[in-house]
Amino acid sequence: MNYRHSYHAGNFADVLKHAVLAQIITYLKRKDQAFRVIDTHAGIGVYDLSSVEAQKTGEWREGVGRVMKASLSPDLGAFLAPWLETVTTLNPEGGLRHYPGSPKLARLLMRKKDRLSAIELHPADAEKLRAAFEGDYQVRVIELDGWLALGAHLPPKEKRGLVLVDPPFEEEGEFDRLVDGLARATRRFAGGTYMLWHPIKADSPLKAFDAKLTNLGRPSTLTVRLWIRNNTTAPGLNGSGLVIVNPPYTLEASLRAVLPELAGLLAQGPGGGTEIRMLVGEG
Repeated sequence: MNYRHSYHAGNFADVLKHAVLAQIITYLKRKDQAFRVIDTHAGIGVYDLSSVEAQKTGEWREGVGRVMKASLSPDLGAFLAPWLETVTTLNPEGGLRHYPGSPKLARLLMRKKDRLSAIELHPADAEKLRAAFEGDYQVRVIELDGWLALGAHLPPKEKRGLVLVDPPFEEEGEFDRLVDGLARATRRFAGGTYMLWHPIKADSPLKAFDAKLTNLGRPSTLTVRLWIRNNTTAPGLNGSGLVIVNPPYTLEASLRAVLPELAGLLAQGPGGGTEIRMLVGEG
């Protein structure tokens, strides 16, 4: 457990993940019925971009930093607006010092009737997460292996909601764990929306991963990927992807309209690009 998101908060991968997360939560609010967000690998909630860790890598400057300075098209501006609203809420005096992790982002967008289960295994990070939501009756912070939550915490009593699975990918076999976890979770909570994050590196087993997801056969399985440089030649993290099961019906078309512009904005070298595919159609 050496991973610390403090080094990477607000980077290009967070931009895609959090913009889509905000879109899904915004869509869930269209119905009056309450929902629950379950964040299986929640982190610490809020990240200080002036911290030693964030300043050491400076990754946020090429992610949220670029977006905040850019002149966006009307379509991309509207798509990013719910996410950017949470960023500006955390920085009431202007500038960009505090960045919302996924649980804080979700909480800022929720209504009074909605609930959040924020799950974090690392003891120190779980303690910071509790402090970030101290006294908030809409949030339950749980110190637990997030993979276990895909069984024990499903279905939520609201019978409606979003499950975010964003593991650190420190260990071998994480792609298979995503597929296995999704299989277990959707058997218990078939009607929920799921969003699974994964890295894109030159050695990432993306074809095998896609085949396993397709064979799983869960209706409406959408894959969304953005890479910022040529993934066949550059080392390290070159992009990130999202697998979304039961996505909002408007999401695919919205992403097709804005993702190329976002990829161009975030590019850090030649060979960047995007991919959007419905691996499994409506069932």
